Amino acid sequence: MATKVFIPADTTARSLGADDVAVALSGLKAAQTNEIELVRTGSRGLYWLEPLIEVETDAGRIGFGNVTARSVCELFVQGVPPLEHKDCLGLIEEHPWLKQKRLTCARLGVIDPLSLTDYRAFEGFIGLERALKMSRQEIVSAVTDSGLRGRGGAAFPTGIKWQTVLDVSSEQKYVVCNADEGDSGTFVDRMIMEGDPFMLIEGMTIAALAVGATQGYIYARAEYPQGIATVTRALELAEASAYIGKDILDSGKSFHLEIRKAAGAYICGEETSMLESLEGKRGVVRYRPPLPAIEGLFGQPTIVNNLVSLATVPDILVKGADYYQKLGVGRSRGTLTIQLAGNIKRGGLIEIPFGVTLHEILHDFGGGSASGRPIKAVQAGGPLGAYIPAADFDTPMDYEMFKGIDAMLGHGGLVAFDDTADLGQMARFAMEFCALESCGKCTPCRIGAVRGVEVIDRIHAGDNPVENRILLRDLCDTMIEGSLCALGGMAPFPVLSVMKHFPDEL
Repeated sequence: MATKVFIPADTTARSLGADDVAVALSGLKAAQTNEIELVRTGSRGLYWLEPLIEVETDAGRIGFGNVTARSVCELFVQGVPPLEHKDCLGLIEEHPWLKQKRLTCARLGVIDPLSLTDYRAFEGFIGLERALKMSRQEIVSAVTDSGLRGRGGAAFPTGIKWQTVLDVSSEQKYVVCNADEGDSGTFVDRMIMEGDPFMLIEGMTIAALAVGATQGYIYARAEYPQGIATVTRALELAEASAYIGKDILDSGKSFHLEIRKAAGAYICGEETSMLESLEGKRGVVRYRPPLPAIEGLFGQPTIVNNLVSLATVPDILVKGADYYQKLGVGRSRGTLTIQLAGNIKRGGLIEIPFGVTLHEILHDFGGGSASGRPIKAVQAGGPLGAYIPAADFDTPMDYEMFKGIDAMLGHGGLVAFDDTADLGQMARFAMEFCALESCGKCTPCRIGAVRGVEVIDRIHAGDNPVENRILLRDLCDTMIEGSLCALGGMAPFPVLSVMKHFPDEL
């Protein structure tokens, strides 16, 4: 029997040489009598160990990290390397990094992303099969009872959004997945698209059944060509097997799903701007009300959810709303997909129930800074998130707790900075970023960000710093209170956090 060897085809793993490792191993197996079956998977998210290969044994899958094209040939020169090999990481499932609570990301790095057989073997499509036997209200109630909140940034309760769409009478309804992952330090959407695309398809189909939608769109970041290609192929396979299309699993119910490339603009991560872009228009924020749940895509009731939110739904139907509700703390239920990046020794993907502290993430998982110097601050929630000082690292990762320290969790991205980082320049960057990415519809964002850069430059130059700090704070208040969307409304957060915690650096 052939020995299975798993090598990630994830974008990050490939950028670190995974394709070269696969080619070398293919050449080696052709020259030897030992049969090796090569399986390309997604990544488990242990990115500091990529390329990470795994070998199937009777005891389980054993891992080898930072493998190169040369070292893989040395590993397999005498057949399957033993557990006693000096480079062996042991049973990968027992690796300390994976002492997590992986639900949404459980299959990442484990299965062939485009194998329906693999997906079904790991509880795939069980949630969809159950949904087909439930009423629309029962599906919505299950999601509501689970406590699932949006994972895109706003943390709005998913069930309430679905209930609103369900309650609106309309001949046409839509489901839209926001996969325009533009925040710094975030990559879980890409990992799911590349490593477990059927989970997203299943989640969107369940959402469609819940509200009576017949058409869906995945709005995917254009900078993710591999993810788009993988999802495109997965859609073809799912439709060929009747998991989507005209007659889902002989139920008489229909749901058609397509993928669309995003417009390459950060503002299109905002849901109404994204809907404009999907309609073929310039990505400009809409006035609200009406909400997209009432008048969304092409003026029809529309579910708009982040990719992780939708991908979590199948697991809720499989394990039950109560199971998911029991995880987490406070009003933050279930698990959070944390993406750890920046100046960090061990960066990658972590999925764990809400309530873990920043300190635990940075040190127990991350191993401290890559430079070996103290971590001075962490930016959470993307380029518009506050800089959290070390004094607040004991704060539990919970939406309300983070709000209490004037910060936000956002999409779960954490970017670490050591004590050499110039946070005054980082504050300036936040305003400059907003000025470049503004859709231009509202004055506080369009003009305020430009003026913000100018005021910060005057402060840095020592030009009336006291008066300009007062002016900068007033400008930030105007942007927060007057902007149409979160881009202008949140661009001041990094600036204000630096003024509060690191005033000497501004």
